[in-house]
Amino acid sequence: MKKWQQKIAPLLTKYFSLPSDVMMELPRITIVGDLHVYIENHQGLAVYSDTELRLKTNKGYVQITGSSFVLKMMLPEEILLEGTIKEVTFIPE
Repeated sequence: MKKWQQKIAPLLTKYFSLPSDVMMELPRITIVGDLHVYIENHQGLAVYSDTELRLKTNKGYVQITGSSFVLKMMLPEEILLEGTIKEVTFIPE
């Protein structure tokens, strides 16, 4: 993101009460127990196996580890992962 956007986006988010994930292009991660992970606003699949999922984001990677992974839904900016979720980690660039 450009420098002026990095400075002004948080101000706009606060002033207009806009969601920060939308204004700052951050991923939104919804976890349901240890069974499902729904990720929005990602930039592509980097790694996928039955024990690991790694997605590219604007600021780095989101890594999910566990077992028995199945991609239930995959859209250009959304993924629904099912399996046994053990850990969700953000890896900065």
